[in-house]
Amino acid sequence: MEIDKEKFKETKERARKLFEKNNKVFCPYFNADIVLNSDGFHHLQFSARRERGKAEQLLKFNLLSLALNIIKKSGTVQEYRKTIQPFGKKKNDGFTLMKKVYFWAFIAIIGEERKIKIKTVVKKIGDGNIIFWSVMPYLKLKSGQKLYSDDIEDNI
Repeated sequence: MEIDKEKFKETKERARKLFEKNNKVFCPYFNADIVLNSDGFHHLQFSARRERGKAEQLLKFNLLSLALNIIKKSGTVQEYRKTIQPFGKKKNDGFTLMKKVYFWAFIAIIGEERKIKIKTVVKKIGDGNIIFWSVMPYLKLKSGQKLYSDDIEDNI
């Protein structure tokens, strides 16, 4: 699928401004602010292993405002996962610091004219802030391919 470069650039810039304007979003579930930072914005563009395709990035940028609305209204969590993951670079002794990482997902049907079911993921590393992590459609394509991951930390 051919992506219009100018449309992509405009949509990415709109998403960046949304992050800057809403650097914190209050979430009723946590009774606390969710932080929107460069880690979350980076994750919309890259997975742990590679840059996401332009179409996938465009989709995530377009869903961002809906994701923030879900965070603002969520009083219940639909998914939760706690893992231990490496943090930072290997030390001189060959060991890598490990930290507890928590993921929560809020799933909602949202939208005015056109309803869509999406998953919004937030994350916390150790004792740090809870941050916005990702957004994705919560559905399957006709071919059976998923647009979401069963393990929320993988996030497509």
